[in-house]
Amino acid sequence: MPRLVYVMAASHSGSTLLAMLLNAHPQVVTAGELKAVNLGDPERYRCSCHALLKSCDFWQTVNREMVANGHDFRIHDLARTHFDVFQSPWIQRLLRPLVRAQAWERLRELALALSPEWRHGLPIMLQRSRDLVHAVARVAGAEVVVESSKVGMRLKMLAEHTDLDIHVVRLIRDGRAVALTYMRPAEFADAKDASLRGGGTGANHDHTLDMAAAAREWRRSNEEAEALLAQLPGLPVIQLNYEALCSDPLQEVNCVFAALGLSPIATLDGFRDVPHHVIGNGMRLDSDSRIVLDDRWRQTLSEDELHTFAAVAGGLNRSYGYV
Repeated sequence: MPRLVYVMAASHSGSTLLAMLLNAHPQVVTAGELKAVNLGDPERYRCSCHALLKSCDFWQTVNREMVANGHDFRIHDLARTHFDVFQSPWIQRLLRPLVRAQAWERLRELALALSPEWRHGLPIMLQRSRDLVHAVARVAGAEVVVESSKVGMRLKMLAEHTDLDIHVVRLIRDGRAVALTYMRPAEFADAKDASLRGGGTGANHDHTLDMAAAAREWRRSNEEAEALLAQLPGLPVIQLNYEALCSDPLQEVNCVFAALGLSPIATLDGFRDVPHHVIGNGMRLDSDSRIVLDDRWRQTLSEDELHTFAAVAGGLNRSYGYV
């Protein structure tokens, strides 16, 4: 059985970079966001190998593996491995809040169980997700699959209702840097080449937040991670900081490999030259293998914006060591 390494982080915290660095190990394959939603135009979305996702050789082979396992499956438009498969407004409303304290989660579980669609559909969705992990591992010839979907409820369901051997990598980044990516995503959270943004379509993100909303989103994402992991005490957790990863990437990824019982690697030079087939953040389409700390928030955010962040999320940011 392959092991699943699930990256838990606020979006735009460096999870795609981490996942691609872990892919440098010969026994690891990174697939990115296996929830496979929000891909935009499926006819134009590109794999990190730059082929159209619908015609990428790797994903075509995965598709065939899934069909052989009895699934009607296409990664680019018929994955059905996430909660968007549920059409009920009742289910979607219940799933919308991020994971909270255990008492709330018990109430959510009871409410979801009232829905016949949930009771019937959840096992099917989770079986597809489990089989996808196995298919990716088989096609890549790897024993560890890295997923960077980052969705807390997805991790909770996979951990509680499948037999996957799951390890969690909790990645934390300075909230001020993350908030900037929510405020100006096209500039700070996508491919450097504008023609490759929007999954390779050239489209820019049209969903932007003001600083107060951006700070709340970062805070809630990290509060969710803490609440979730407290409710899943049996899961092995490896904690990393984005800034340390950028400062000494080889040491940090080798710490992850050691925790997984894998041998260390000697170099990350040219890590982008390793075959990658990643779904997710636009940086997967960049070509530069240099790893440089992105702290542009220091020059970009105004004093008023910094004060707003401090008021909304400063306490949690300081608890992670950011001053």
